[in-house]
Amino acid sequence: MATAETGDGHLEEFLADPRTPALDLTTAAARCTKALGLQHSVVYLADIQQRRLVPLDDTTPPLLVDDSLAGWTYRTQSLRVQESGSGGMTAWFPLVDGAERLGVLAVQAPSLTPAVLRRGRALATLLAMMITSARAYQDSFVRRTRTNPMALPAEMLRAFLPPRTIGTGHVVSTAVLEPAYEIGGDAFDHSLTETTLHATVLDAMGHDLASGLTTAVSLAACRNARRTGADLPELVERVDDALARWLPDQFCTGVLAQLDLASGTLRWSNCGHPTPLLIRDQRLLVDAMRREPEPPMGLPSLLAARRRQTHEIPLKPGDRVLMYTDGVTEARGPDGAEFGLEKFADYIIRATAAGELAPETLRRLIHSILDSSTSRLRDDATILMFEWSPPPR
Repeated sequence: MATAETGDGHLEEFLADPRTPALDLTTAAARCTKALGLQHSVVYLADIQQRRLVPLDDTTPPLLVDDSLAGWTYRTQSLRVQESGSGGMTAWFPLVDGAERLGVLAVQAPSLTPAVLRRGRALATLLAMMITSARAYQDSFVRRTRTNPMALPAEMLRAFLPPRTIGTGHVVSTAVLEPAYEIGGDAFDHSLTETTLHATVLDAMGHDLASGLTTAVSLAACRNARRTGADLPELVERVDDALARWLPDQFCTGVLAQLDLASGTLRWSNCGHPTPLLIRDQRLLVDAMRREPEPPMGLPSLLAARRRQTHEIPLKPGDRVLMYTDGVTEARGPDGAEFGLEKFADYIIRATAAGELAPETLRRLIHSILDSSTSRLRDDATILMFEWSPPPR
């Protein structure tokens, strides 16, 4: 095996080679693996529903997220090591870009020395950035991470969605959306500036291409206002104006929120949408965020004098806020009973108490709803959860 200095030198040559950016990811990963002096590596990407880990090569079988060592690494974002079937050892590294879980990386070596593990982590970090860059324009990634054909409204909306998870060391925001291949009017959005987390959940009237278009216009109007520095009331009014101008017969409910990362002050506007939930110290603070809701966005009655109302509440470190659409609470279990708010909140509380990562909590929650339902979801089901954990003062 190459020495550390030799491996570092080969990696520098690989990255400096002007032909490297044009390589497909499988070839780039193989050459980068060799440059680092590693024996072999395989990239696995999580499918769109986070049930399977799909390899980029065509010779390796996919693995189940809930029933494999690779899946354990994905779920916990922790290193896992096992003996390789062909001799030697395999180390499983999480593939993470920022806060978003992309998949896992398998690195095989005769033995797992500290140098091998260090280079494996470096390879995982580099490949995660390459995957994020390439998947925006390479359909091969999309094809591998889908297991079913996608309906046109869902295709349109997913083109607008941000990464499932974003965050820093002090805040994380994560979301899930089902049915993955047939969403009609639900969507989420979240973004970060140096001072603020912006989070939005939308639910347009209907479940067809028109409702998807309504949500897409609402997302675009929201982002356009946000990126020009609009305050929260003005941001909501921009969505009202856009729908009134371009889709006058459509409307959209939603919660639009802004979290001050330094102080923990949460401001939000609720436009005809289910009340967000606040979980603090492993218990649900009932009605903590219940306010008289505003009318849905886009209704002609909104084009009047009254400005949109915003609300404010101080968060405490460790607080989790859940924004969701009614498809979550209206889903039915095997006994025919609705999932409901109590089960919804209890699931999050138990996961929080167990120290589960926020993205994994939502993945398991949405799967429990899907897998226990006696039929298809009655409506789109979207959940966005953010957790504020500022540094100690």
